[in-house]
Amino acid sequence: MDKALIIEDDRDISELIAIHLSDMNMEVDKAYDGKEGLMKALNNRYRFILLDIRLPLLDGFEVCKRLRMEKDNTPVLMITSKSEEIDKVLGLEIGADDYISKPFGIRELLARVKAVLRRAERTAQSRDEELELRCDQLYINVGMRIVEVGGERVELSPKEFDLLVHLASNPGKTYSRMQLLDKVWGYEFEGFEHTVNSHINRLRSKIEKDMSQPEYILTTWGVGYKFRES
Repeated sequence: MDKALIIEDDRDISELIAIHLSDMNMEVDKAYDGKEGLMKALNNRYRFILLDIRLPLLDGFEVCKRLRMEKDNTPVLMITSKSEEIDKVLGLEIGADDYISKPFGIRELLARVKAVLRRAERTAQSRDEELELRCDQLYINVGMRIVEVGGERVELSPKEFDLLVHLASNPGKTYSRMQLLDKVWGYEFEGFEHTVNSHINRLRSKIEKDMSQPEYILTTWGVGYKFRES
């Protein structure tokens, strides 16, 4: 289930929004000041964030600015109690995706939320389609799902491809087998680590010159696997 974060100091408004987002099959977290909201935003993964501008401790502008400084691109819909153009412009300039002014109707709010989510999905899809990864003789075109080694096409299964892209997109970062199960297969279940091992072995047999001395997918002994740092 997708998660949303509401950062709004008016508890009645926050609760009303949460009820309607729950009707959209959203799990909702709430924060009532900017500091709490920023902490939750940085420590969890949300589909989108509803962010009031006028907040205690840390205002919405600062929360949004700090999120973007941390390279957090979660879609942000800002809520303002004012209709002045300066609030709207400043919010968009610091990285908000859209805004809505109080008082607003629930229908308008939900329409804005859906529009922000659609734009975010299109942007993510465009990034994936354009993404290319290279490391020495290994070339990956994510959008086209193409892998080549030394200019020769390599045929991978869907899960082998997803596993390779995940590791290659995070060079040097070690993942345990359980983490890879969760990230690539979408579930975390003790006892299925052998699935990861078998996929790693098949992947190495297709992209490595020497499986006993792999160049790309390295083993972190006692922990898991990582893609080499360039």
